[in-house]
Amino acid sequence: MPPPALRPPVRRSWLTTAASAGAAVPHIARMSAATSSAAVVLSRRDMTVNDAQKVTLGIIAAYVVVIALLWNLPYVRWVLWPFKMLVIAFHEFGHALACLLTGGRVKSISLDPREGGVTHMQGGRNAITLPAGYLGSSLIGALLTFAGFNINASKIASLVIGVCFLLTLWWGRRDWLTIGTVLAAVGLLVGCWFIAHAEALRFVVLFIGVMSSLYSVWDICDDLILRKVNSSDASVFAKRYGGSSQCWGVIWSIVSLGFMAAGIVAGIAAFPQSAAQQREDSQHFMPTKF
Repeated sequence: MPPPALRPPVRRSWLTTAASAGAAVPHIARMSAATSSAAVVLSRRDMTVNDAQKVTLGIIAAYVVVIALLWNLPYVRWVLWPFKMLVIAFHEFGHALACLLTGGRVKSISLDPREGGVTHMQGGRNAITLPAGYLGSSLIGALLTFAGFNINASKIASLVIGVCFLLTLWWGRRDWLTIGTVLAAVGLLVGCWFIAHAEALRFVVLFIGVMSSLYSVWDICDDLILRKVNSSDASVFAKRYGGSSQCWGVIWSIVSLGFMAAGIVAGIAAFPQSAAQQREDSQHFMPTKF
């Protein structure tokens, strides 16, 4: 046996094996080329907006215009009132969930008919619970906007919303406005399940998502940046952690808009199915009879 210093290096052995299996090398090259082609096709598909997604984007743009008009026009702004109360419920749910996740306890949730709400909490980390109202409702809005690109995803999202509503209903069981808002929202979602195999549900989920995202941003700007309301989540946050409420309002607004944009981009990338394919898939995933 030759001494270890005279043994052929491992590199030479690898080269010899590769040369003897020369027939396999082109095969590997072809596999690499095919994999690269598939990656290019996937990349192009993710970056391409198909007809169904164009319709969804158009609906989102229409929702933004309609919400902006109804928000400011007198005598018709009451049309948005039920959805505003729903988004406020999301806001308060964000506070409550953050409180639970940081070791606190939620005593109650109540909504105000003048478009306000309050969550009574004990414990928790204020650095997380205070911004969780604005950012939580905008994150929920982004997730609903994401789900609104697909019928089956909207079905799943409605179930998740239902769970959130049950928790909100439990915490607000002594407040009739909270109970009425939650039950009305649940009734709307359940009813949409039975319209064209839940196709209507997709547009309702999409509207609630856009509304939640816009309301979060507008509420921040209206209360903190434009009108400079003294008592708010941001003002309390600023007193405890520094800065000004207006500064934190700008930061939270940017984050909220970022959530909405991310939800739209993710929806385009995740749901390339055509409208016909979505309807067919919906008939096999938790189908309805109508």
